[in-house]
Amino acid sequence: MQEFYLIRHGETRGNQLRRYIGTTDEPLCEEGIQGLKRKPALNPQLVFSSPLLRCRMTAELLFPSCAFRLIEELKECNFGEFENRNYLELSGNPNFQAWIDSGGTLPFPGGESREAFRERSLKGFDQVQAQCAAEGVIRAAIVTHGGVIMNILQAYSPGQSDFYDWYVKNAEGYRVWLDENQWKRQKKSFASVSPL
Repeated sequence: MQEFYLIRHGETRGNQLRRYIGTTDEPLCEEGIQGLKRKPALNPQLVFSSPLLRCRMTAELLFPSCAFRLIEELKECNFGEFENRNYLELSGNPNFQAWIDSGGTLPFPGGESREAFRERSLKGFDQVQAQCAAEGVIRAAIVTHGGVIMNILQAYSPGQSDFYDWYVKNAEGYRVWLDENQWKRQKKSFASVSPL
C-alpha cells in the first residue's frame, strides 16, 4: 500500500484577493508562511512539487530536511485572459460571462481547457506514483495546487464525485492510500481518502 499526502500550497497575496492564480509565479504572503509554520509535521520519504514558487516555498517550509523533485505536470491551470484577475475585475467581460454561463466547462480564453488540465494533472500524479513504485517509496508528499488536487481526487477517489467536492483550502490537503496491485491492473482508484 502506498500513502500520498496531497497538499495545496500556502496562501499568496493573489489568493487573498480571490484572483485566478494559475501560471502567475507569485511567492507566499507572510500570512501563508506563518500558517505553514503551525502545521503538524508529516514524515514522507520523498517530496514532489509543482515548479511554481508558491509550491516550492511550501515544500521547503513543511519539509526543510527533504530535497524535493519538481514535476512540471503538477502546475495549476493556465487561466488565460482571466489570469491574475478576480471576478470583480472580470465583471462585464463577455468571455468571462460565457465561461460562467457554461458552468466552467468552456476552455479559458487563451488558456487551458478543463479536459487538457485534467489530463495533465493525472499524468503528473501517474509520474509520481511510478517513481515511488520504482524506488520502493511507500509514503510521499505532493505539494501542488487546488485544481490539481481536485482533478486527481475526482478521477481516483472511490465512488462517484464532483470536481468541486474536493475543494481544498490553502495549506490543507488529503491523505490517500493506493493499492499498487489494483493500480497495476489499470483499475486506477484509491483504496481510501481522508483529510490531512
